Amino acid sequence: MTLARDIMTSAPRCVGENDTLADAARLMKELDVGALPICGEDKLLKGMVTDRDIVVKCLAAGGDPRTATAGSLGEGKPITVHADDDIRDVLTVMSEHQIRRVPVIEDHDLVGIIGQADVALALAPEATGETVAEISR
Repeated sequence: MTLARDIMTSAPRCVGENDTLADAARLMKELDVGALPICGEDKLLKGMVTDRDIVVKCLAAGGDPRTATAGSLGEGKPITVHADDDIRDVLTVMSEHQIRRVPVIEDHDLVGIIGQADVALALAPEATGETVAEISR
């Protein structure tokens, strides 16, 4: 049985909920990623921010990424999976919520992220194709 912890990218970097979206964009560039977890002062996961969020929800709406915070884009309770969840359950969560990446939690701490690339590297092509098709519908 393959678990979330077996395929996740571990030790993800967070952007703070009070950091600006410009800070988030710089960190994305530095790490060469398109999404970052948003972590609160209490070190708990508050949400996710993507490069697309910064463009569509801030810039296109007339906002200033130098003053808008990452936390301002965290909407609702983040969708997460647990490190010991079976990968089939992770794929179901990704498909049901149509999300390309999902944070992995263990004992209330963020320990990893699973993205489509992790799925593609770890699973058979059929499983990867089905999951990508479901996420993109």
